[in-house]
Amino acid sequence: VFTGKANCPYYAKAELLADYLQANLPNFRVHKITQHPDKWEQWLHDICEKNGWEHRRSPIIWRELLDRGGKGLLLGGVNDFLEYAQRYYGITSMMLSEEMLDIAEENLQAHIEIEKEEEEIKSLIKPLHIWITSASTPICYQLIPLLANGEVFGMTTEISIHLLDSEQFKEVLCGIVMEAEDMAFPLLRSISEHTEIDKAFIQADVVIVLDDVLLNREVQSLENCIREVSEICQVYAPLIEKNAKSEVRVISSGKTFLNLKAMLIMTYGPAIKPENVIAIATSWESAAKAMLARKLNMNAAGVKDVIVWGNITGCNYIDLSHAKLYGYDCAIWGPANFPRPLLNMIYDREWIHSEFLSAQSSLSSRACHCVGILPAHAIATVLRYWYHGSPPGEIVSVGVLSKGQFCIPEGIIFSMPVRFQNGNWEVMTELEIDGTTQEFLGCLAHELIQEKLVALKEIEEMHPYGAD
Repeated sequence: VFTGKANCPYYAKAELLADYLQANLPNFRVHKITQHPDKWEQWLHDICEKNGWEHRRSPIIWRELLDRGGKGLLLGGVNDFLEYAQRYYGITSMMLSEEMLDIAEENLQAHIEIEKEEEEIKSLIKPLHIWITSASTPICYQLIPLLANGEVFGMTTEISIHLLDSEQFKEVLCGIVMEAEDMAFPLLRSISEHTEIDKAFIQADVVIVLDDVLLNREVQSLENCIREVSEICQVYAPLIEKNAKSEVRVISSGKTFLNLKAMLIMTYGPAIKPENVIAIATSWESAAKAMLARKLNMNAAGVKDVIVWGNITGCNYIDLSHAKLYGYDCAIWGPANFPRPLLNMIYDREWIHSEFLSAQSSLSSRACHCVGILPAHAIATVLRYWYHGSPPGEIVSVGVLSKGQFCIPEGIIFSMPVRFQNGNWEVMTELEIDGTTQEFLGCLAHELIQEKLVALKEIEEMHPYGAD
């Protein structure tokens, strides 16, 4: 094995003699390793420390008995190799110094070209960089396998996952990293833990914000909760602007203040595209579908187009006026893609207006107290739709920035029906809503406007003279 600085004339002399021996001896094999001059000293130190050798100069040459295994046998430098070749094979090198320098220069140029080619090859493999905040939470633990199995981003897209949390959770993050590495996901290029906030979101393609605040009114007021949310977003948003890619997609999830977190990230990060910031409502949508399926004694997968309006983790309204059933066993038969209006199949309207609507608070409670499977699945589902499109004609509820659709006040994050196509989403403004639903939307908007006003007041108090 011949290793040395790429521009070392003594390496060039030993290399040419080795090439001659390999060409003329049937069982003599040569393996060459060149290092850039800037990296040579550290590389030499590491290889000598690993093998317990003492060597200071370029080149360093050793023997490896491949058919026997074991540690390599150090020969030394160029003079040691010349002596070895003379003793065993009766051959030496008479190369002049000028020739050695010319070949050394050629070696350096060849090394630089090879490094450049390797970098170009690496650049062709561009994994998606996914950052997850509050990564010690159970949601993140359940989310990682869903992201890494290929179903979300596609079976040809590699991903790099970055777990971000405070220093006190470093041990937890390291444990998650080791488990994920041991699972050997074919599309997981890398997974790493981060506790230094200044280096967060570097090259991020996707940022998933899982941070929650204590939501116990007996312990702290709404204003204090909103202040805590505001402080979190005030840290994250500028870093996302600074470190993430320009087309970064930000997902607000977790259990508390999903709409508000999304709005504050837009507020503190004005360069982040508003259409690239959404809040996940799919957990509540799924819980409602499951409750309806139990009532109808059918598979929950057959319940479609249930809409969650309003404040995802606050006051919201579950709208069944567009809901459909597929595969429901009833008097009317049809093909698998034949839908039936849900409200026509539930004859117990009293159950809808009493138990179901009154159960919305319990649905929120169930979603908030889940161990992580439900919100993790919701995040993975929405990401898959965002990158590959939602099922044709199917309604998905997502918290997005209102631009006056359905007479909802502008400038708040409001959960409403959308479709995903070609890497983007659009609000399904063609849906007709009745007067009762419209009345609900006005009431729901009021809560979000109040949250926004409290948050803006907190911003003004923190920055009384305005922000740069």
